[in-house]
Amino acid sequence: MSLPEPLGSLVAFGLVLLLIMLRLDAERFGAAEYDEVRDGLMPPLRRRLAWYAIGLGLVVAIVLVHPDPAGQLFLQTGDRLRALAWGFIYAAMGAAQAVGFAWWRYRRVRLPTVSSYPGALLNELGTAFVDEAAFRGALLGLILSTGLDPRAAIVMQAIIYALATRTGAPGRRRYMLVLALGVGLVGGWMTVETGGIAAAFIGHTVTRFSVFLCTGHAGQPEARGREIEEIEKRRRPPDGWRIIGSR
Repeated sequence: MSLPEPLGSLVAFGLVLLLIMLRLDAERFGAAEYDEVRDGLMPPLRRRLAWYAIGLGLVVAIVLVHPDPAGQLFLQTGDRLRALAWGFIYAAMGAAQAVGFAWWRYRRVRLPTVSSYPGALLNELGTAFVDEAAFRGALLGLILSTGLDPRAAIVMQAIIYALATRTGAPGRRRYMLVLALGVGLVGGWMTVETGGIAAAFIGHTVTRFSVFLCTGHAGQPEARGREIEEIEKRRRPPDGWRIIGSR
């Protein structure tokens, strides 16, 4: 069902542009990294599922129209043993940086409420798959097909990815922008090394979920002094003080 060259690559490129636009619009669907529980409510599940479905549909369409989606666009697992090994190394690095950031920011691992785990895990899995297939897979493969040096291609797709996540927009924590760039660079390198997106997907998912587990946020920690416990602490009298008239 694939289209002949160069038509197949041109149609695939158009579909990749649609995936980038979908990523730019992730906030509207409640699927962005910085979407949080607001007033006790998660973003509407139906809209998030719609985002995942549209992303998956576009990835499937690329696989169907491109003449060589597995070889040229990395839309496969790649070398399985190397993908698992690199994926677990990436995951360990991602988890370690999440713990380090939480300790630097909170001096502890700030676990979220257990009820928020399923929604967060679903979002990390769905978003990571679409991101890796779109950016480390199709986009990186198309850039490499132009003959560009692999290192330059990896950097280019990582920058496009970081811009598409909007983590550098005003009001976003710079940590999330640096993390997005790191995900793009490390995932891109592992994709080229293993010949598929499996390692990048494993590492990406674990990294994002580790940030959630360690900070209590989907990916957008509040500025210092604005967390719930920090606000509550300011409202209480200093330790050892007693309010006159209280028992």
